[in-house]
Amino acid sequence: MSLISDNIIPGNQGRVFGTNAKEDSDLITIKNSLLEIDGINQVTVNNLIFPREFTVFSTKIIDIHEIENKVKSVGFHAIQKSSLEI
Repeated sequence: MSLISDNIIPGNQGRVFGTNAKEDSDLITIKNSLLEIDGINQVTVNNLIFPREFTVFSTKIIDIHEIENKVKSVGFHAIQKSSLEI
């Protein structure tokens, strides 16, 4: 429960999430919904591994729960996979 572990911090490292979405169209839906959040400037999807992963990059501090809730709203789950390494 800290600023770093509970939030996406602006920068070039981003935050990696795993998801239960499998189809490319579902991953695109997740990506597009996340880009609607103010402060998120890029979402990259890794569909070569299972479970699928996406990385979120931001220009301001964004709560992890906001990401999880946005992905839930389109019918999937997002689970944080890694923390920011300093």
